[in-house]
Amino acid sequence: MILDASCRLDYQLMDYVPAIFMLRPRSGQAQRIIREEFQINPQVPVVEFTDVYGNLCQRTVMPPGDFHLSVQYRVEVEDRVDEDVYAPLMLVQNLPPDTLHYLLPSRYCQSDELSALATSIIGHLAPNYQCVAAIRTWVQQNVRNEPGSSNSFTTALETLNTRRGVCRDFAHLGIALCRAINVPARMVVGFLHQLYPMDLHAWFEAYLGGRWFTFDATENMTRGNRIVVAYGRDAADVALATMFGHFTMLNMQVSVSEHQPPF
Repeated sequence: MILDASCRLDYQLMDYVPAIFMLRPRSGQAQRIIREEFQINPQVPVVEFTDVYGNLCQRTVMPPGDFHLSVQYRVEVEDRVDEDVYAPLMLVQNLPPDTLHYLLPSRYCQSDELSALATSIIGHLAPNYQCVAAIRTWVQQNVRNEPGSSNSFTTALETLNTRRGVCRDFAHLGIALCRAINVPARMVVGFLHQLYPMDLHAWFEAYLGGRWFTFDATENMTRGNRIVVAYGRDAADVALATMFGHFTMLNMQVSVSEHQPPF
């Protein structure tokens, strides 16, 4: 499928505020960027760099007054996520070096405190894709998707205790449980077609059998038609906008639709 997606952010500032945005997706395993537009008003210098996770970042200083940023994409994506029930859990000594930091506890994913629960979830399953699938299903069945039930400081342990959250909380708990059984897991943020209510979305990926697989615990079954914007250890690494000063967000609009070519 080809998707048209957009995100508009409107801010008001009383002073100059340095900012880093993470709003430009890259072509990759399951997506091809066909067209992209990045616009800001007023026009100010923007410096782009790639962070340690391979995400494209845009660095600028927002001036006092109203500031508007918008991005539009046209992206060819896969209708389904890849699955391989026989993809094996890899021994830590055989993992590529660039996956090892996705094994460690992080700010929102206290995997070192979840070993007993993770082990009980996978039970006697074969050491393969089915273990992560069981974790995804357990989170989906035991945590209630409840908008407004968490905040930007909520951790995986807090989500486990309250059994409620939003997409980022589902992802954090899934990531922490995967790491607890020595499976590299990372957070993903981006767009999901037919998400309701429409917003930016978060899910997780696990490294199995030499590649990354997609899992989304907010759904009964993980769907395709996703646009990946950024990867990281947890939400601290994938904030789509990071401000170093005082600001007011006036508006945020997100849309995703199937591209309809002209006749």
